[in-house]
Amino acid sequence: MVKVEKGDVIRLRYTGRIKETGEIFDTTDEEIAKQAGIYKENGVYGPVPIAVGAGHVLQGLDEALEGLEVGKKYEIEIPPEKGFGKRDRKLIKTFTLGQFRRQGIIPFPGMPVEIETEGGRKLKGRVLTVSGGRVRVDFNHPYAGKHLIYEVEIVEKVEDPIEKVKAMIELRLPRVDANKVVIEVGEKDVVVDFTPVLDEVDRGTLAIGEMLLESDLKFLGYEEITFKPNIEELLKPPEEAEAEEEVVEEKVEEAEPTETAEATEETTETVQEEKPAEEKTKETEEPKEEAEKAEGKEEKPKKRTRKSTKGRKTRRTTTKKTTSKKKTKAAEEKEEKSE
Repeated sequence: MVKVEKGDVIRLRYTGRIKETGEIFDTTDEEIAKQAGIYKENGVYGPVPIAVGAGHVLQGLDEALEGLEVGKKYEIEIPPEKGFGKRDRKLIKTFTLGQFRRQGIIPFPGMPVEIETEGGRKLKGRVLTVSGGRVRVDFNHPYAGKHLIYEVEIVEKVEDPIEKVKAMIELRLPRVDANKVVIEVGEKDVVVDFTPVLDEVDRGTLAIGEMLLESDLKFLGYEEITFKPNIEELLKPPEEAEAEEEVVEEKVEEAEPTETAEATEETTETVQEEKPAEEKTKETEEPKEEAEKAEGKEEKPKKRTRKSTKGRKTRRTTTKKTTSKKKTKAAEEKEEKSE
């Protein structure tokens, strides 16, 4: 005989109904949900994992689970104060009909409405009456003041530490395959790595799930809780996350072995040595020519360019002309003397 105690992780089947009317308002059984007209396409059905005493179910049900035996079925009655609360007259408010019409709403009794307060808080309520230009709205829970009847069965008591963590993941993130999550459990510490399922769940949803999981795991007695990736990393804008990844990649590329760097230098030197002779000559001569121009040197270069060759031809031509003139002048003077 296995009994349930506060702090235990269990899997629970239940169906809740209103005592006064017999209306079923919640159930873990898919067929019952369909019959009662409360079936949800995206709902998760089957035994639900909870930690007894952690507030995962209504207070009255949570307290009543302690001491029950695994495998047995029970019927539990819960009073209003431990269910959805007593009715509070202060939560019945009156509005003008114009306030609704300005928002394009035509109210009628029984209509569900949502009102945003001045502080930005949204309150869900139900229209009670519409008369004389006044609209009365009840913001109490629809089942406030009602007695509840729960039919329950404790299917399993989870004992293995890793399976307990998986059960909490299943509770908070029912769309995540807990078997793919990497879990490391110590005496007072636990590491939960969601990396293998990052492509299967929205990062924002996962961040909220981690927030809730942290409180659940602390309730189970763990003092040091580590999530991978953590909440801050999940909530970073995609642009920042990509930029960080690029920085990491650059650091990895820069941190190459010294031998590789030396080999690269040697290769560079070899390539430079293998340059054609013509390119080497040009590279050597060009700096010399520029230096000579800058210094204004008049010395004849060892290697003459085409430009200097033309200059020599011009000078030679000029010399020949001068010599001819001298010979002509000398001949004229000689003729004058003979006369």
